[in-house]
Amino acid sequence: MLRIISLAAGLALSTSALAFSLADLSQSDASGGLKDALTQGAKMAVQQLGKPGGFSNNPDVRIELPGNLGKAAKTMKMMGMGAQVDQLEASMNKAAEAAVPQAQALLVDSVKKMTVQDAKSILRGPQDSATQYLNKTSREQIRAKFLPIVKQATDQVGLAKQYNSFAGQAASFGVIDAKSANIENYVTEQALDGLFTMIAEQEASIRENPAGAATSLAKKVFGAL
Repeated sequence: MLRIISLAAGLALSTSALAFSLADLSQSDASGGLKDALTQGAKMAVQQLGKPGGFSNNPDVRIELPGNLGKAAKTMKMMGMGAQVDQLEASMNKAAEAAVPQAQALLVDSVKKMTVQDAKSILRGPQDSATQYLNKTSREQIRAKFLPIVKQATDQVGLAKQYNSFAGQAASFGVIDAKSANIENYVTEQALDGLFTMIAEQEASIRENPAGAATSLAKKVFGAL
């Protein structure tokens, strides 16, 4: 019994030590470690998505036709009329893959501008709090970079004009939302969603396995969570 009590006391002390370990870190260490990890996650996400097949081969972020247009596309495929659908969806995913590399500099810049107070809130926040911070601070700027690249890529495909006409009519009847009525806007938003989905995966991975962080400071900070 005495041994069990001693073991329990030891565990309690260990848990208490872990609970205070984050507070024991200096503010500069906590901020620096988080920035290292977030920069790593952002770069990894860009590398994974900004290559051929980055979107189209990943079911978590693959871009398909929205709403009821997507349902109609599936029916067309079943009836042997899916060539146009496949071509359009392939062009949408390629456009997203072409745009994503433009995000890296903006994401890194957003990380650099993070304050110590931001870092403390993120480290004590939910599992995707760092991703939420990046989404909030950089999404608008990244959207502005993505849109012309997506437009250039989709303009090269004749079906883009057909999509905008068809989807515009569909939006007027409430079949899809207005945001999806223009192919450039739709692909841009889907590319942004995919980017932050992948950053969230990277963040979760580092939180679950701090040893996978790229720098010793990031390992130290996330190991203290």
